[in-house]
Amino acid sequence: MSTMDKTTTAAAGAGTSASSFRLGKVLGWWGVRLTLILFCVVWTVPTFGLLISSLRDKDQLAVSGWWNALVPTTTTGQGRTGTVDDVVEEDGMFVLAGSIFDEGDSREITTFGLTAAGTDDFAVGEEATTNEGFTIVVQSDGSYVMTSEEPFPEDYTRGQRVVFSAQTSPRFTLENYDEVLNANGLSDAFINTVVVTIPATIIPIAIAAFASYAFAWMKFPLRIALLTMVVGMLVVPLQLSLIPVLKIYNSFDLRGTFPGLWIAHTAFGLPLAVFLLYNYLTTLPKDIIESAQIDGASHFDIFIRLILPLSVPALASFTIFQFLWVWNDLLVALVFLGASSGESVLTMAVRELNGSRGEDWHIMTAAAFVTMAVPLLVFFSLQRYFVRGLTAGSVKG
Repeated sequence: MSTMDKTTTAAAGAGTSASSFRLGKVLGWWGVRLTLILFCVVWTVPTFGLLISSLRDKDQLAVSGWWNALVPTTTTGQGRTGTVDDVVEEDGMFVLAGSIFDEGDSREITTFGLTAAGTDDFAVGEEATTNEGFTIVVQSDGSYVMTSEEPFPEDYTRGQRVVFSAQTSPRFTLENYDEVLNANGLSDAFINTVVVTIPATIIPIAIAAFASYAFAWMKFPLRIALLTMVVGMLVVPLQLSLIPVLKIYNSFDLRGTFPGLWIAHTAFGLPLAVFLLYNYLTTLPKDIIESAQIDGASHFDIFIRLILPLSVPALASFTIFQFLWVWNDLLVALVFLGASSGESVLTMAVRELNGSRGEDWHIMTAAAFVTMAVPLLVFFSLQRYFVRGLTAGSVKG
């Protein structure tokens, strides 16, 4: 093979490799984005469905899913006509007229019948004959006219039963939230959860921020050993410490109190907080710390004026973690607050609703969205700091 042929073959091979590289890059670009879109859909669709369900009329929610929220709902029902006391005589005919709907019922009847299984026997406006020989016509708005050539018997005191299929236009309401917050006492549990969550988030952040600064920038004996011990607590299962800590709480009468719950959440959250903040603080430029020390700043001044403003991403990241964990916690609240204390947080209240009102979907969906609304608001408010805080300290150089 000549030199020219070899050069041509090499160039062709290089062109093929470059094309394959570009194709792989494009496929990878699309693959990553399609995967992210899939994850977003998987997480977002159930949340959106929960919100729609919590706003739907309870009767419609009981017979159709949230994806049918904009479609008329078909239901079955029954009603009764008037009695002999309501009969009037018109042109030699005995007429009984009225409505089988209660006042305010907005359903539209599509078919009706006179037997239990006969909801589709007659179309609206069509004449039907009762067992007594009366003629009845039912309209879509529930009104009816029953006629007879002979007088109605004196014992006709129950009226004629009419079964029907009806369509209901989509209806959205806040009644579910009103019921769950007022009638079921979830508003008190919401306030209790706020009272528990805010201190149980702020206290560990404050302690961990001071401790992380000390571990990162102060020199003292056993510093590395203490840091290893604190971070090592991450591997200790939470459930392992519940009974020993509960015994200590009983000795000091802390069980069933909010301060006791604050202490528990603080202790369980500190290892992760110290780990995240320490990793972040070690990435800060050493020069600014040394410059501040040369200027005569104390460690406290450095921490307040330099470290805290520079640590906002890491602090916000842990705030999200701690807030979500405390807000959604059931186990720690149930153990250290106790059901007998008379104070329930949201997770405990929703748990009780699930036991007593588990079949009332309108209650459960509204309660669930009340529970998750605040965590969603906190996450979206601080999410721009979330990734920055998590990845801080992962790359050094």
